[in-house]
Amino acid sequence: MAQLQAVSSSPSSKFVFHAHGAKRFESYQNRDKLFCLGRLSSNQELGARSSGLHGNAVVHQKGNLAQASASRVIQAVLTGEKETDVSSSPKSRGLRGKLNKVVLAYSGGLDTSVIVPWLRENYGCEVVCFTADVGQGIKEMDGLEAKAKASGACQLVVKDLKEEFVRDYIFPCLRAGAIYERKYLLGTSMARPVIAKAMVDVAKEVGADAVSHGCTGKGNDQVRFELTFFALNPELNVVAPWREWEIKGREDAIEYAKKHNVPVPVTKKSIYSRDRNLWHLSHEGDILEDPANEPRKDMYMMSVDPEDAHDKPEYVEIGIVSGLPVSVNGKELSPASLLTELNDIGGRHGIGRIDMVENRLVGMKSRGVYETPGGTILFAAAQELESLTLDRETIQVKDSLALKYAELVYAGRWFDPLRQSMDAFMEKITETTTGSVTLKLYKGSVTVAGRKSPYSLYRQDISSFESGQIYDQADAAGFIRLYGLPMRVRAMLEKGI
Repeated sequence: MAQLQAVSSSPSSKFVFHAHGAKRFESYQNRDKLFCLGRLSSNQELGARSSGLHGNAVVHQKGNLAQASASRVIQAVLTGEKETDVSSSPKSRGLRGKLNKVVLAYSGGLDTSVIVPWLRENYGCEVVCFTADVGQGIKEMDGLEAKAKASGACQLVVKDLKEEFVRDYIFPCLRAGAIYERKYLLGTSMARPVIAKAMVDVAKEVGADAVSHGCTGKGNDQVRFELTFFALNPELNVVAPWREWEIKGREDAIEYAKKHNVPVPVTKKSIYSRDRNLWHLSHEGDILEDPANEPRKDMYMMSVDPEDAHDKPEYVEIGIVSGLPVSVNGKELSPASLLTELNDIGGRHGIGRIDMVENRLVGMKSRGVYETPGGTILFAAAQELESLTLDRETIQVKDSLALKYAELVYAGRWFDPLRQSMDAFMEKITETTTGSVTLKLYKGSVTVAGRKSPYSLYRQDISSFESGQIYDQADAAGFIRLYGLPMRVRAMLEKGI
């Protein structure tokens, strides 16, 4: 078992890691990546199986701490200034049971900051905080080390998932044309499985026997996280504090935080509940809870008000290969960079604002406002290119499957074989969806200005109103008689003919 040691814990210093029996390698800390590891013990015994979803567990077998790969540095920050043994677990049993180590989906906000001491108190476990960078912005990443330490976490792991998120989750949904209930472009729905998958990986890397999240018992996200856990590692215990604890709201959480000396990152007054990633920004709560209320102008963050957008339109060309975007205005970009570029372009024209009342998976209706500037541009481009490359029945079948595809993603069934099989169909059917689309952006609107493809099924010599050799207009008479025969027979029956 390799032991990885951090030579220095200074925030601005250079970190050198030593792997016994492995090559020495070096890394640095930058603005949004934290590189620092404690010593990993090789003789840890772990293994606990939950007696239920609430994490009451008993040790039943021995296992070995998963070895960290020397080729893949786990980004982490430990609590102490000195070298910390992150594999040792508390001996005391918690109020609700005993777990060894829990990987917590951590944002640094009020809920997850409170969950850290709650897990330690109730399950007698070490808590490894995990933060996924899915493009939520540097501001939301700032200060996580200090917050995790203050909350009592033994370790903070940060992973940059932006490229994976766009490439492996967003683009397949785009290719499938997946839109939930006519409007929602699935921003949060797509992000949860990539985060949950990374949590399962981290749990293996640090030898955790449980995972935890801060989702409430009323929302969709609890389902999305836990279905991914079940699919990828059914042996992991899952702890969902909002379904267990006595904390009923934000005020209770603030009081609990003060009682346990956890710095409170917010005031008691809540404004909006937001979720941001590289694809979108969602807004819920406050005045939005009444569907009759118009959103305030100052609520939006990714896009300008269409009324205040540029008075001149902007044209943007999207290059697509086999149903997937590859370039903007002729410049090839990585998936995450491409989406970032389109967010900037669309945002300054007020593109991609959606206000909708949706049906949550758990049965209730909720009202949300979404900003998806780059995504709205990409969906428009993909649909316009498909109008050239796909025939009528293929589009109809694809659109019908897209509804089910979106429903599966919304419901957290990303790793369901059904979605994976449908994805294989979408990949096959869009093999020839290659070309470019030029769109006109103006004060919140996206309109097509042109589209072209080497695989276009559109033939000007056939479609032209001028006479052509391939299409004889006289043939239409026989076609209409045969096509309309069922209607004609029914009318004859009704009239007694």
